[in-house]
Amino acid sequence: MRRVLFVLMAFMVFNYSCKEEKQTSSTIEVISPQEMQEISQIEGVQLVDVRTPEEYEEGYIEGFQNIDYFSENFNQEIEKLDKSKPVIVYCKSGNRSGKCAKKMEEAGFSKIYDLEGGITKWAFEGYEIRVN
Repeated sequence: MRRVLFVLMAFMVFNYSCKEEKQTSSTIEVISPQEMQEISQIEGVQLVDVRTPEEYEEGYIEGFQNIDYFSENFNQEIEKLDKSKPVIVYCKSGNRSGKCAKKMEEAGFSKIYDLEGGITKWAFEGYEIRVN
């Protein structure tokens, strides 16, 4: 029992201490893993994993394309997406995806969903992660 509590506390500390404060707007909505699973099934929604290729290879959420937030051509790759269609972004913990969502909002995207807690929370809540 002590071990379970320790793991839960560690997850919470990691999840909230590594994130910058997110401000939601009408364009950006922070969503739970359950909400993401539902929204990702909507036809036309664009799915983007902003982690590095190395992180992506370690495990990813099926259906998401990898556009590395740290790559030199990140902005050009994001511009290839359809700004009029909704997009879901995620990273490891929610920090990079939050920054990405803000950039996308500034670039004129109509609706951006940001996975709260990233793939870490997704896995913690028992959702599937694919590995090549």
